[in-house]
Amino acid sequence: MNEKERELLSLIEKEGRMKEESLAKMLDTPTDEVAAMLKSLEKRKVILGYSALIDWSKTDIAETVTAMIDVKVTPKRGVGFDEVAERIYRFKEVKALYLMSGTYDLSVSIEGRSMSDIAQFVSEKLSTLDSVISTTTHFQLKKYKHDGVIFGQDEEGDHRMVVSP
Repeated sequence: MNEKERELLSLIEKEGRMKEESLAKMLDTPTDEVAAMLKSLEKRKVILGYSALIDWSKTDIAETVTAMIDVKVTPKRGVGFDEVAERIYRFKEVKALYLMSGTYDLSVSIEGRSMSDIAQFVSEKLSTLDSVISTTTHFQLKKYKHDGVIFGQDEEGDHRMVVSP
């Protein structure tokens, strides 16, 4: 990976919707070269996708409940944590899954329509897996900052987002 590709990745990580022309100016590189770099990075699976950060509280769509679940598991010989992690990340409710150091082995982020949905997921799907020893569920009550974006209040008390430096 060359220096221009690293710079390009840093720029689009902060703002994925930047136009190729803007990226080209910032990188002092021709637009067609930037387009080729993006295509190459996507093809090589360096760029896995693009996403938008949505403030769902400003929509008429019902907000979901988010929970972080700490999971202690027994790793399997020869595959370690990978096999149980794959079984967990295949559940549609799972939004993120990380191998962690510390008391628990895996950190699972899930979304559901209600706390009951999450409780049902934990009791019927997650806890029933052979390798799972224990779980601890933490419900997200309020979002202050996500992916470098601060959710805040302006002078009138309206909810707004501010990109942190």
